[in-house]
Amino acid sequence: MTHPAPPTSCQDQDSSSAPHLQRALKTRHLTMIAIGGAIGTGLFVASGATIAQVGPGGALLAYALIGCMVYFIMTSLGELAAFMPVSGSFATYGARYVEEGFGFALGWNFWYSWAITVAVDLVAAQLVMAYWLPDVPGILWSALFLALMFGLNAVSVKGFGESEFWFALIKVVAVVIFIVTGLAMLAGIIHGAEGTGLSNWTIGDAPFAGNFAAMVGVAMIVAFSFQGTELIGVAAGESENPRVSIPKAAKQVFWRILLFYVLAILVIGLLIPYTDPQLLRNDVADVSVSPFTLVFERAGLLSAAAVMNAVILTSVLSAGNSGMYAATRMLFNLATEGKAPRMLARLTRNGVPLYALLATSALAALCFVSSIFSPKVVYIWLLNTAGMTEFIAWISISVSHYRFRKGYIKRGLDLGALPYRAGLFPFGPIFAFVLCLIITLGQNYNAFLQERIDWVGAIATYIGIPLFLLIWLGYRLVKKTRFVRYADMTFPTDTSA
Repeated sequence: MTHPAPPTSCQDQDSSSAPHLQRALKTRHLTMIAIGGAIGTGLFVASGATIAQVGPGGALLAYALIGCMVYFIMTSLGELAAFMPVSGSFATYGARYVEEGFGFALGWNFWYSWAITVAVDLVAAQLVMAYWLPDVPGILWSALFLALMFGLNAVSVKGFGESEFWFALIKVVAVVIFIVTGLAMLAGIIHGAEGTGLSNWTIGDAPFAGNFAAMVGVAMIVAFSFQGTELIGVAAGESENPRVSIPKAAKQVFWRILLFYVLAILVIGLLIPYTDPQLLRNDVADVSVSPFTLVFERAGLLSAAAVMNAVILTSVLSAGNSGMYAATRMLFNLATEGKAPRMLARLTRNGVPLYALLATSALAALCFVSSIFSPKVVYIWLLNTAGMTEFIAWISISVSHYRFRKGYIKRGLDLGALPYRAGLFPFGPIFAFVLCLIITLGQNYNAFLQERIDWVGAIATYIGIPLFLLIWLGYRLVKKTRFVRYADMTFPTDTSA
């Protein structure tokens, strides 16, 4: 016996004139939304630090390993989102196939994560703009870019999709030009600095440098770099044809991002020795330390720093724009399910949840704290508070998909009827869960290995875990909910509406 789909604002409603979310996102929008979320300062700036710490071979291994983890997360999400495309996907899947309180905590965790990420990006924009206009108060840039992000999200979902498409395209073009330039330098077509090629893989301890602790630290940096790929799950509720576009976007996103990252890391490792002191630095405010800038400068492109600064600014604004969208849609979904104030579920005529957008913008306004403290201090503080919450979302995708598939089979339903089926089950979600859990718990384990435990650093890193558990357990106690048994799971008969 199957059950009807839960009502969502994307489905047919009693009144055709009632405002509802618009299915206006095409496959190209979904693909670029995910790519835009994943290609950012993690690649443009932090990639240099990964090579410096573990060598070119170690960096490639880390990206390949984390890339596999992300691949399984994406295929798990693809199966869930294609079958049930809703705007607050993670919270809905968690509540439906794990436990209602789990979905509740997950939804609020995800909203907080991306709303804070918007604040992080707005502070980062201050640091980037100081490159050109150091005398202009940074708070003005945050206010300007916050207004821009709000406006792009307030017009319509199609307006957001188009803006994010072009934001992401700029980053993709920058990466492609970088790879082509690097390969041309390696081939001798463009003459750069001396000492390039495979010789850089034999300097010092190369290709693998550092110890196990360094490798774990790099794995965390790499995993952070890939965050944002899961945004196609949030956008599923507003995609034109989710049964087709979600699986297609999920597969395209992974391979394109992995290709960009692996090729870029390979080029950097062949052109710049891992012992180069400039690679050790990881500062979003100093574009001169970006390995992209270093390679372009050695290719004779003297304006490389200014160009890369513009690209990094685009990356920051793109991530903030996507974060604003993701947080708003999650809050809207929580409201439609009665897990947030009902007012947040109200839509404009264009299908935009304006009140949810306003609430998200209010939390993003934490960026203005930089007018009291140093922007760099606020940037690190906000980044630490948001970091753990993203990994919780990844873990939940693996858990939800594992239980979804088990329940689907338990009910005797036909796997062939799924719009998209993730391969290598159950290995995929289990592998992703275990590796993601190791990275999550190991993010700041060094804080506990010192003579005096760094409690401040440990709390800043891990505070997201007890908060998530507190919200989850609190909901369970109040609502007296229980884990959903496989035999009790419901599977909507019509999920394409």
